[in-house]
Amino acid sequence: MRTGLADSARNIRRYALEMGEVQGQGYIGQALGVADVLAVLFGHVLRFRPDDPAWAERDRFLLSVGHYAIAAYAAFAEAGIVEPSELADYGADGSSLPMSAMASSTPGMEISGGSLGHGLGIATGMGLGLRHRGSSARVVTLLSDGELDEGSTWEAAMACAQFGLANVLAVVDVNGLQADGATVLASGSLVGKWEAFGWTVRRTDGHDLDALVTAFDELTAAPTGPSILLADTRPGRGVPMFEDRERAHFLPVREDEWAQAREQLT
Repeated sequence: MRTGLADSARNIRRYALEMGEVQGQGYIGQALGVADVLAVLFGHVLRFRPDDPAWAERDRFLLSVGHYAIAAYAAFAEAGIVEPSELADYGADGSSLPMSAMASSTPGMEISGGSLGHGLGIATGMGLGLRHRGSSARVVTLLSDGELDEGSTWEAAMACAQFGLANVLAVVDVNGLQADGATVLASGSLVGKWEAFGWTVRRTDGHDLDALVTAFDELTAAPTGPSILLADTRPGRGVPMFEDRERAHFLPVREDEWAQAREQLT
């Protein structure tokens, strides 16, 4: 295991728990589940300048799943894009860290989130624009498997492949979960579906840091078109009491459980 990335993943989880306790709620299950993926993205894959989030040649990170904002803020804090002290204002009135992602509020947040199914379409437009400018920057978009129910995602997938956008990399958090329970349409062979749409695909354990690094390295080495990583994750990962809890889109946490969760954090 890569020690530095493991430490980063643990810090992202700790920051997410701290923000969840501030509000007494939040998408904690997803934040804990995607922490390893975000640690590798911000610690190994993405090119950015923490002190200059608007740097023209930065890789664009698009949070298509806007309700994962708590996870993104935790990753931003670990990456130095926002100060960890700002996390105490998470979700407060006038905070730069609203509960759902807003590009107008948070440094490093490229798009506003809310309704799903928009991120990959925006990534396609950004990828075209960057290629037109001759920029070497990439667009990396985080989606969820529940979001694959949205038809607009597949329209964007077709367009992205048709234009041969090698500067677009998608990452899907495959946790089998959506608002009303288990995913409905994101079933069968996800690898086969994306390959049929003309994408280069890798699927791996979203909690195996070495496997994640290898998969990202393979996808970014010499892409000839858009590529995608399907990362299998478990909501609540890293806090056993949450991992074993009945899966829920919005994980219920009692007031007395936050301290216990921090103690259990691995």
